[in-house]
Amino acid sequence: MTNDISQVNEQIRQESAFLDDIYAEIGKVIVGQKYMIERLLITLLTNGHILLEGVPGLAKTLTVNTLSRAIKTKFQRIQFTPDLLPADLLGTLIYNQKEGEFTTKKGPIFANIILADEINRSPAKVQSALLEAMQERQVTIGEETFPLDDPFLVLATQNPIEQEGTYPLPEAQVDRFMLKITVDYPNKDEEKEILRRMAHTETQPEMAPVVQPEQIIKARKIVNEVYMDEKIEDYIIDLVFATRNPADYGIEELTPLIQYGGSPRASIYLALAAKAHAFLQHRGYVTPDDVRAIGRDVLRHRIIVTYEAEAEEITSEDVIQQVFAEVEVP
Repeated sequence: MTNDISQVNEQIRQESAFLDDIYAEIGKVIVGQKYMIERLLITLLTNGHILLEGVPGLAKTLTVNTLSRAIKTKFQRIQFTPDLLPADLLGTLIYNQKEGEFTTKKGPIFANIILADEINRSPAKVQSALLEAMQERQVTIGEETFPLDDPFLVLATQNPIEQEGTYPLPEAQVDRFMLKITVDYPNKDEEKEILRRMAHTETQPEMAPVVQPEQIIKARKIVNEVYMDEKIEDYIIDLVFATRNPADYGIEELTPLIQYGGSPRASIYLALAAKAHAFLQHRGYVTPDDVRAIGRDVLRHRIIVTYEAEAEEITSEDVIQQVFAEVEVP
């Protein structure tokens, strides 16, 4: 077994070397934002999607666009507005008078990386059209079904400042996003570097694709080979079950604060994301630190707190922090 793990470790060290090229190329344009870039790569490597919260101006669009250029994929930004229709997203049939027949006009969702900006600005019909495409990886226009490109990543943003005139995503639909991440302000040194790079009228630095989409698809199969010990599997199960039945883990004080704990998707995505996190570290096996590093992003939108918790200003983040503090680490 030790030899097998050593072989996997060596293979993954070699196969994950292309990640350094991606980081270096993105670093030509983006200052900092390592947390967001890592999470984007984790979802790409696990075929997932991201929900992102952050105030405007934190380079969310620029980061996603830069990543798509680094891996030679098609990027599409869709601004969600209250008057958006599902056809504006997916595409529609257009009647061609000259030919006397309908032709298909594909929508902007036919790209590799989609930035769904302010997804909560659009009505439920548009949100569900996007989420269905995310889930099924295909779109039906008229009577014809079209597969979406691979890799396919949706990064949906929500603006935490303005809530007037928005249509919040239902909890059941939010659960379809693998990760929910929150992007914070840069530190002083990073902001000074941003100022030096961006406070002029010249165009962005030239970028060259360093990875082909096929390499990402191939890397997904290798991520599956990352070794996960049964003790780590049990740790993941304990973390998720502690959000459902906290009393069983000696944290009875959380029982009145949690309305719904993590679903089985939480267990699946914790395991997948932990493997991808180990892959990003050029390592062929998962450690508890991988689970803890990615745990908040997987669980923060899957734990629904009660009205009592809201009244005490206790968030899902607080619940997760206590769960990780109390559940025994293998």
